[in-house]
Amino acid sequence: MSSMTNVSTALPKKEKATKYKDMNQLSTGANLLWHILLIFGCLCVIVPLWIVIVASFTDNATLVMHGYKFWPKVFSASAYEFLLSSGGGSMLLAYKNTLIATLVGTVLCVISVGLYAYPLSRTDFRFRRFFTFYSFFSMVFNIGTVAFYMLCTSILQINNTLYALFLPQSFSAYWVIIMRTFYKSNIPDSVIESARIDGAGEWRTLLQIVAPLAVPGFATVALFAAVGIWNNYFNVLLLINKRELYNLQYTLAEILKSIQFLKEMASSSGGSVDTIKNLGDLPSESFRMAMAVVTMGPIVLAYPFFQKYFVKGLTIGAVKG
Repeated sequence: MSSMTNVSTALPKKEKATKYKDMNQLSTGANLLWHILLIFGCLCVIVPLWIVIVASFTDNATLVMHGYKFWPKVFSASAYEFLLSSGGGSMLLAYKNTLIATLVGTVLCVISVGLYAYPLSRTDFRFRRFFTFYSFFSMVFNIGTVAFYMLCTSILQINNTLYALFLPQSFSAYWVIIMRTFYKSNIPDSVIESARIDGAGEWRTLLQIVAPLAVPGFATVALFAAVGIWNNYFNVLLLINKRELYNLQYTLAEILKSIQFLKEMASSSGGSVDTIKNLGDLPSESFRMAMAVVTMGPIVLAYPFFQKYFVKGLTIGAVKG
C-alpha cells in the first residue's frame, strides 16, 4: 500500500519537471527563426569584410569602372606593392611601433585596472566609495584637448616619445567599473576569508586566488584596450612630430593624403599627358581597401584567442552589476 502511494506521489513531480523543462525550451519554429537571424547577422559581418579583401586585390581602374564585386574582375596586387614600396622602411617601423605600443599598453591597462578595481570590490575597504566616485567622475567629465595636451607635454613630458602611443590609454575608469563588478560577481567573500584564515596576505590572495578566477575579466579588458591602442590616431596627431615614431594608422593616412595631393596637383597644374596617366594609375581606391586589410588583420586574428573569455567576462560583468 505504501509503495503504491509513493509511486502516485512521484508521478506528478515527474510530470511537473517535464512540463517545467518544456516551458524553458524553444519551439522548432522559434529555434529556426533564431538560427536564421544569427546567420543573417554573420553574413552582415562577413560579406563586407570579404568585399574589402577582394577590392584590395582588384585592379584600381577596374574597381573604379565596375565597382565592388565578390570576386576580382582583374586580379592585381598593385595596392600592396605600392603600400610597401611607397612606405619603404617607414611601414615596417610603423608596424613595430604599433605592436610595441599595443603589447605594452595592453599589459599596463590590465595591471592598472585590475589593481584599482580589486579594493573597490571589497566591502571591508574603508575608502571604496570615495575612489569609486573619483573614477566615475573622471569618466563623466572629460578634461578637454587643451588640458590633455598640457598634461602630456608639460607634466608627463611624453611628447615625441614612444610613451605617447600607449601611456594615455593605459588606464580607463570605465573598465574599472566593469572589473569591480566582475570581482564582486565571481569572487565570493568566503574564498578570500578562507585564504586569510590560512595566513595568506593581500598580495598573495590577489595573485594566487583572485587573479586565476578573474582571467575572463582580464581578457575582456585586454581585448578592448588592444583595439583602442591599435586604432589610435589622435595621440600621434597631437603629440608626435618625429616620423620614426609614427604608428601604423597615421603612416597609412599620410600615404593616402600624398596620393590624393599628387593627383590634385597633376590635374590642376596641367602637366603632361604621361605624367597625368602615371599619376592616374596610382591605386587610390584599392589602396584604401588594402589599408583596411593591413590594419584590421592582427586584431581579427587575435580575437579568436580571446573569444571564450571575452563572452563570459562581458556578460557576467554586465548582467550581475
